[in-house]
Amino acid sequence: MSVSKELKGVAFMATIVIIISVTVFLMYKNLKTDPVADNLKSDETVKVLFVLCSEEGNALATEVFICYPKTKRVTVIDVTGNTGAIYESLKRTDRIDAIYKEKKIDTYRKEIEKFLDITIPFTIEITLDNFGLLTDLLDGISVFVPSPIDMAAPDGSRWMLPSGAISLDGDKVKTYINYILPEETDDDQEGRRRAAFVSFLSAFNENREVFLDKKNFPVFSSKMKANIEEDDFYKLVGIISDIQTDTITTQSVVGSPRLVDGKNLLFPYMNGQLMKDIVKQRIRMLVSNNADENRTYNIEILNGTLKQGLANRASTSLGGAGYKVVKVGNADRSDYEHTVIINHIGNEEVASSLGEFITCYNIINEELVTNEEDVADVDFSIILGKDWDGRYVRGGFGKEDIEN
Repeated sequence: MSVSKELKGVAFMATIVIIISVTVFLMYKNLKTDPVADNLKSDETVKVLFVLCSEEGNALATEVFICYPKTKRVTVIDVTGNTGAIYESLKRTDRIDAIYKEKKIDTYRKEIEKFLDITIPFTIEITLDNFGLLTDLLDGISVFVPSPIDMAAPDGSRWMLPSGAISLDGDKVKTYINYILPEETDDDQEGRRRAAFVSFLSAFNENREVFLDKKNFPVFSSKMKANIEEDDFYKLVGIISDIQTDTITTQSVVGSPRLVDGKNLLFPYMNGQLMKDIVKQRIRMLVSNNADENRTYNIEILNGTLKQGLANRASTSLGGAGYKVVKVGNADRSDYEHTVIINHIGNEEVASSLGEFITCYNIINEELVTNEEDVADVDFSIILGKDWDGRYVRGGFGKEDIEN
């Protein structure tokens, strides 16, 4: 009899355990958040911090991927490794990639968020060895090598690459990322790494059906370290790979080089404010409803004052914001009180976006009276007036203010 009671007791306890387990599972399932879906509810764009790193933990390339899923358009912000500033997390002036080496990905992401003035919910880290393996799984990536490479590497091996438009396998892509010629600068190497990343995104797009197969995905995902769970990572990779690769735009940090404590650092213009403005403008153009949003607009910048160098400085910020500056020069006269934008193509939405970037609302929709050859390939002319401070129009005057 006692045995029967014991069995009943065991059965009762087992039932209780099962009920509790099922309840906990259902609560977990109901309470579990979907970070990718939540991101799209609060932000039109998806932002991911990609870090390509060495096996020793050095950041080789840092790319902020920004996608607008509705149109599948992408812009990539290349955070140059030698970007210099006084970083709170390091409590000293140094390269930005020193943060990754010393403080790891979470602190690195937060510093980059502050630097660009955006929120980046997702991070993906890929070691160079795994990048090579992913390249092989994607059947190679395509790059352009201007001249043949055949030189000794620091470890005694040889760096060898043919010239021209070539497809790189896993081993060759590591050579492409690592080599640096005696006459090259850090910027040249950064440019190659950015090009490799963009090509990697294209290969992702071309092979998305293969790696998004549920049986294959774990093979690919094991080569990348993300800050979200596997199911959520699957959704994120689905968005990353479903893009218009032929319209990807890129932007690197704009600044002036300076030697500090023996290190060549790139200090962003205007204490980093220009980069914040450029990123905002890139995102604004990304989510634009303009039917011709994929076009690069040609701009001429004319100095309408006696102050030297204004047009060249404006060219730096506008070029960084994604416009193509085709001409820099002097205006027909040098007594313009107010900056004016001449809209040659009648596109008011793009003209307004351009005006917001430089806080100029004095926009005229008419042909600038000048030589036809000069304006034939120009979409917008900007004549800088005395209210131009080198980056913005002071006060943001509009045409109605000037007329009044």
